[in-house]
Amino acid sequence: MRRTLIALTTTACLLAPVTAIQANEQQLPGVVVTQVKESDLSPVFKVVGRIEAKERVELLPRVSGFLEERLFEEGRTVTKGQTLFKIEKASYQIQKQQAAADLAGAKAALKNAEAELKRTQQLRKKGAASKAELELAEANRDQAKAKVMQAQAGLDSANLNLAYTEIKSPIDGRISKANFSVGNLISTSSGALATIVKTDPIYVELNISEKLMIEARKQGLNLENPPVAPSLVLSDGSVYEQKGEFEFVSPEVDRNTDTILIRATFPNQSGVLLPGEFVHVQIEQKDQQPIVAIPQSSVQKDKDGYYVLVVDREDKVAVRKVQLGRQEAGQWEVTAGLDKGERIIIEGLQKVQPGVQVNAVEQ
Repeated sequence: MRRTLIALTTTACLLAPVTAIQANEQQLPGVVVTQVKESDLSPVFKVVGRIEAKERVELLPRVSGFLEERLFEEGRTVTKGQTLFKIEKASYQIQKQQAAADLAGAKAALKNAEAELKRTQQLRKKGAASKAELELAEANRDQAKAKVMQAQAGLDSANLNLAYTEIKSPIDGRISKANFSVGNLISTSSGALATIVKTDPIYVELNISEKLMIEARKQGLNLENPPVAPSLVLSDGSVYEQKGEFEFVSPEVDRNTDTILIRATFPNQSGVLLPGEFVHVQIEQKDQQPIVAIPQSSVQKDKDGYYVLVVDREDKVAVRKVQLGRQEAGQWEVTAGLDKGERIIIEGLQKVQPGVQVNAVEQ
């Protein structure tokens, strides 16, 4: 019994200081504090933009005929110069042969006219041909030359039409589905056979308020080294991993919307960005200078100016006069009076006074 009493007494003595500490903490006024940190207060503009292909080409037939072959897989990548469609060639090969024959006949006629002119010139020297005969021979020679030129143009046209029976890709890019199947009769009025878009790099076009652009125009628009850079937030809320660059600003304001068209270019090797979709564009300063900033809720003012309440290592409250700069997004720049790492009170300001000890809780 005696041993039990001693044990209970010892336990009570050990618990007494802990209970006293807990009671003391409960009596101290509770405040929420945050550490002073460096941050960036550069303004960030957010606008909606639309993705556009850097290059977009519609493949249009330039001659008529039956579609004989389709030489690509829909939706896949094609390269510049790759043959994509073939139109039947038979009729155009015949036209080429006819044009070649016409050219040969015209050249033969020219040769004969030149020989006749040469004979007439010799007779004229001997007085056996009149001046009129000489002029007629010269005119026949010139007409024969013109017919050769005409026949050569006909052959060039036939060669060109024959070349148009093979439709090739003018750019590197991805091709759409084919609008016509093999066997269809197509002509120059049939419309696009398919469309090719180049998506790396890719454009993002956005319309900026004319008022927001006034200051930029006053400072001089420098597209060679613009002070701001765009970034993208995709429709799922994720941030696109690569930054873009501005490369075009419209020289005039849209009269209907009172906005200015601006275009940025982004790398798109992975093909994440597709033409036609909407994205959120964030525009911010390239060279961001970190500064000391604090929440506006921690700042108070008296007759002597602005001040904050800091909590030292012993959890005691002290007044600290501060000099403030610009405000942005609920933060206030501190130009003097605070150092990084100090703790300031942001909640419970009305419950404390300088010199008192507090129960400080980190935000």
